[in-house]
Amino acid sequence: HISWVCKREENVNKVMGKNAPGNNQLTSPTIQRDIIECCAMETRKIILNELGEKKFALLVDEARDCSVKEQMSLVLRFTSAKVLKNAIDTFFAKHDLSLAKLRGQGYDGAANMSGEFNGLKTYILKENKNAHYIHCFAHQLQLVVVIASHESESVGDFFETLSMIVNTIGASCKRKDSLREIHNEEVLNQVEMGDTRWGSHYTTIVRLFDMWNSVERVLLAINKLGESLKIRQSAGGVFDKMDCFQFVFIGKFMMKILGITNTLSKILQARDQNIGYALNMINVVKNKLQELREDGWDNLLKEVTEFCEGHSIDVPNNMENFVHGRSRKRLKGGEPMTYLHHFRIDIFIKVIDVIAMEMDKHFTEANTELLRCVMCLDPSNSFANFDHVRLLQLAKLYSDDFSSTDIIELDHQLQNYICDMRSNEIFSNISNLGDLAKKMVEINYHTYFPLVYRLIELALILPVGTASVERTFSAMNVVKTDLRNRLGDDLLSDCLVCYFEKEIFRSIDYEVIMQSFQNLASRRNQLRPLKIRRPNPC
Repeated sequence: HISWVCKREENVNKVMGKNAPGNNQLTSPTIQRDIIECCAMETRKIILNELGEKKFALLVDEARDCSVKEQMSLVLRFTSAKVLKNAIDTFFAKHDLSLAKLRGQGYDGAANMSGEFNGLKTYILKENKNAHYIHCFAHQLQLVVVIASHESESVGDFFETLSMIVNTIGASCKRKDSLREIHNEEVLNQVEMGDTRWGSHYTTIVRLFDMWNSVERVLLAINKLGESLKIRQSAGGVFDKMDCFQFVFIGKFMMKILGITNTLSKILQARDQNIGYALNMINVVKNKLQELREDGWDNLLKEVTEFCEGHSIDVPNNMENFVHGRSRKRLKGGEPMTYLHHFRIDIFIKVIDVIAMEMDKHFTEANTELLRCVMCLDPSNSFANFDHVRLLQLAKLYSDDFSSTDIIELDHQLQNYICDMRSNEIFSNISNLGDLAKKMVEINYHTYFPLVYRLIELALILPVGTASVERTFSAMNVVKTDLRNRLGDDLLSDCLVCYFEKEIFRSIDYEVIMQSFQNLASRRNQLRPLKIRRPNPC
């Protein structure tokens, strides 16, 4: 770390590294960890000072690092579930934050997050009813849909096989070359899903069916010419799983499901989100899922059958026949299970119902109504979405921030506020809430309409459109790698704070960090003042 800084900063190089005192070069791992801790400590201090007594929202997510260790990211947004709650309590206590000032919370909906964090949401709401929950739009809806569909064991097996196909074909350069020869240069780029956390399952399934024959030929080629027996057997096993009616059925089915939710997923993750359009699209998706459940079975079965017949894949002669296999599946009553029951009830109906439940859970009537109220503050198109009644309703949701007297006063402020905004040219070109808040402060309007501005502040901290949590995990993949995977939790946290909040970190004067390092522990030598300033990062 020190040598890297010395190479970049000439002034630092004059007093560090080879130019440091002979017995005080500060190069031991312990010293370097202390320096990193001080850098992170000062960075956090600036953030917390900026937060001050303001209200804030909390976003939480989890992911595995390269050493397959679960890491949890806590992000503060501002202008078992019990174990998770304790972790947050510890975090708040360590940094002297108050749960009473929390005004929003948002969590991922995938895997274990959905169950444990649902309990966490309840715990927090018990202590603070104003910490309203919003489904964080940064989290991929498609990923939530895929995880929910794993309620069907057969669908879980499908995605496992899909991952094996991608990994088998993309594992070595030799196999990539084989695929290019069979299906042109562009094929490899289409097949690869990349990082499974962020890869589009929908796109992968679509491209797999588009290149079905080519993918099968490559798998057969690997089965014959693979580098080792294990690779050859793996390719053969994947081919057998792929070349069957059930795989095709689930693939075509999930293509329809993900096709329905894909547009909404993109809208929710767009940088310039249109919350109103997103809320309307949520209803469209729910209706399309219900339509698929009621009227989509016959068309799906016909499409799957035609595909299988065109690719020489065996199709059950009669869906009323019993499912074959060594351990024949049976219904609860003990009767053998038919193909019709297996595919229509256990897969088709079950998956649609589970996904519909997930949609209802993530986009409840309460939080969608909250978002509709927030949307009324949107300044775009000359405040076209302004709704006086909904904004008063929004203020009533935050009873700790707006007293009954404040509500009466806010009623009058809103009437004057909207007339002023629409007639004032200063606000005519503002298209988002953040810029509106900045402009109000700039020209002192936040003092003219203090209650309206308070409402805008609360709307800004709601975690409806930030990818901050996800970016922390992208940063983790840069800081902690396979070649540098022995970082302890504290050191990893300190490194990530400095890396993720690099603009704040760069603004800290070297003298401040040096003084913090000196105060961290008793040192044999006292560091002399550097008498240099960190150069302006701009």
